[in-house]
Amino acid sequence: MKTGTVFLVGAGPGDPALLTEQGKACLEQADVVVYDALACSSVLNLTRPDCELIFAGKTAGNHHKKQSETNQLLAELAQQGKRVVRLKGGDPFVFGRGGEEVQVLRSLGIPFQIVSGVSSCYSVPAYAGIPVTHREYAPAFHVITGHRKTEQHTELDYATLAKLDGTLVFLMSLSNLPAIAASLIQQGKSP
Repeated sequence: MKTGTVFLVGAGPGDPALLTEQGKACLEQADVVVYDALACSSVLNLTRPDCELIFAGKTAGNHHKKQSETNQLLAELAQQGKRVVRLKGGDPFVFGRGGEEVQVLRSLGIPFQIVSGVSSCYSVPAYAGIPVTHREYAPAFHVITGHRKTEQHTELDYATLAKLDGTLVFLMSLSNLPAIAASLIQQGKSP
């Protein structure tokens, strides 16, 4: 049996109109879709009626599947010859664990393709009328995770972050937002 292919597809920031044409085509042709909690659920309607849908979402403190289980699932489905879409919110390589999934697929010799998505790091501020860069105020923007693995560094380097010129965009930071803001202000960032 021929090995299938895994397509890591970014679903965008939640507006189904921001799904790319390539992402749409992948969903329409998929045998199975393994999807995240952050992926816009309405795009699942683009799949064929016989497409298998598997939820593998993670939210703060609630992981439906461990990452190792998702990695194994993707490999097993592809090894069965299936065309697999791994549907992720935003872009697969912006804090989406796409890099971890690709490492496993590559190590097993499983073909994969990355289908970039519109990232919330710039599209959500744009929807709110906030430019992440501006010639007079913000010559750069920096994307930072607001949620880190507990086994890794527990604290961000707020002293360095507070000195950065431009807009700071924190993703996955809702529960840590008060502490992030307080730490940045404590390190000299203007309130």
